[in-house]
This record gives sequence, structure tokens and C-alpha cells, in this order.
Amino acid sequence: MWLLLLLGALLWGGLWLLRDRLVLPPADAFVFITGCDSGFGRHLALRLDRRGFRVLAACLTPLGAENLKRAASPRLCTTLLDVTDPQNIQRVAEWVGTLVGKKGLFGLVNNAGVAGIIGPTPWLTLEDYRKVLEVNTLGPIGVTLALLPCLKQAQGRIVNITSVLGRLAANGGGYCVSKFGLEAFSDSLRRDIAPFGVRVSIVEPGFFRTSVTSLESVEGALQASWERLPPATQASYGDSFLPKYLKVQRLIMNLICDGDLGKVSSCLEHALTARYPRTRYSPGWDAKLLWLPASYLPASLVDAVLNCVLPKPAQMVC
Repeated sequence: MWLLLLLGALLWGGLWLLRDRLVLPPADAFVFITGCDSGFGRHLALRLDRRGFRVLAACLTPLGAENLKRAASPRLCTTLLDVTDPQNIQRVAEWVGTLVGKKGLFGLVNNAGVAGIIGPTPWLTLEDYRKVLEVNTLGPIGVTLALLPCLKQAQGRIVNITSVLGRLAANGGGYCVSKFGLEAFSDSLRRDIAPFGVRVSIVEPGFFRTSVTSLESVEGALQASWERLPPATQASYGDSFLPKYLKVQRLIMNLICDGDLGKVSSCLEHALTARYPRTRYSPGWDAKLLWLPASYLPASLVDAVLNCVLPKPAQMVC
């Protein structure tokens, strides 16, 4: 009995691996990527460009676009896009429609994102959350809705980059909230547009070293948040709280953050080129071995572990 179960499991695993490695025939398909100034977006744009794709790379700054153009082939086209500006999104969607023509848009990768302030929730304002949600959640939604007609035309692919922190909120701030929201949008979108032949995948990276998650930007944002707190609130946390909190953040970033962006780009490429793309990808050892398993544990256990790691306020209630 057990032998038959083992053989069945091995057969299923082998067939799944074979199916997972089936790729679409090579083609000069159009792929639109947001947030290509640096990080995952730039890395993927250059990777797909080398493979012969017609990459349409959206950058936030002219400098980012110029640097990308210099590193790519003449096939790659760039445009400026602020995903928080609906009019800018509409203009870019029209630009994409003109370029792809009747061929349609085969791939959309929603990569643009910001970290915002990562720290204790009582330190934050509604505006802090709004800034992150506009980029990380409402931005991808707006871009996707604007480009859906082109994607339906090509029966293409949509790949949304979320995070393991969209499965487990390990810290306060708008980042986790925004990624949870993008996960929900991706799930509903996948079911709603499947009848039109458009596939949706989610890539949930672990901690990687990108401009979004640079230690300097994270620490600077948290320091600014602390300085605007009322004196009474600062006193309730104590003078030593912020240095300890920054020390924990620095330790986690240095121990866990992976510098190999290719691990994420390979998942994005698979989602775009595989005949049967996966619903979810989790690049990074910490995603597979730490965050995803932790997301299935009882909340009380996860809370206890995180509370042991993070510093305690000076005036805490026992």
C-alpha cells in the first residue's frame, strides 16, 4: 500500500516537472514592464531583451530610462510612467496600443513599488498608508485595467509582483497592507479573465536587495517618522527604542536579504514563457523556508516569536 502511494507520488512529481518545463515557441512578443529604473524591473527588461522580446519598459525618471536604453538593444522602448497618475496611465496605454497594433500585448509585469515607512503602526499617519497604497496597489490595478483590451487581444499574461509580506504581515506600515491588497486583486482577476485566455501569476519574493528595500531608505523613513511624534508618544517608547528597532531591522536585512535578482527574474520569465505558468512563485530561500511556512502557523505563535525579536516600549502594559 505505502509502496503504491510512494510510486504514485513520484510519478505525479515527475509529470509535474515535465509539464512545468514546457515553454511556448520563441516569438518577438510585446511585454510591458513597470518600474524599470532599477531592481527587478530593470533586470527583467534586460533579460527579456536579450531573449528577443519586444520590451516596453516604463520608468519613473528620465535618467532611469536613459540608463536602461544604453544597456539594451535598439528593440527595447522606454516611456515615463507615474502609476499614481491616471492620465499618465491612459496616455501610456494609448502608446502601447499604437505600438502593438493588432498583435496585442502578450505580457504585463506590474513591478513598480515603494516600501514607505516600515515601523510601528502608532507612528504612522493615514497619508503614510495612502502613499504606499497608491503605488503598490492602486497603481497596478490602474495599469492592468487600462491595458486589458491589448492583453485580451493577444491572450497574454499578467504577472503581479507582490511579496511574502503579502502573506504574513511581519511589520507595521503600508507595505504589507498594499501587498495583501494586490494579492486579492490578482486572485479575483485570475478567475475573471481566464475565460478570455489571459493568465495571471503572482510572484512573491522574499527579501532581496533592491532600491525599494535599501537599508538607508528604510532607516531614513523610520527616523523621520519618529521625529514627528509628539513628545509624550516618544516618552512612552523611550529613547532607546528607536536605536534598538533600527538595529533589529539592520540585522534582518543583512542576514536575510539576497543580492541575486536573477532568482526573481527567472520566475518572472517562466510566468511569461511557460506553456503552463504557475499561479504563484516564491523566489528566495527565506520565502520558501521561513515566511511561507510561518504564514500557516497559528497567529499566537507567530506573534510570540516576533515579540521576542522586536524591542519593547518603555511604558508597556503587563
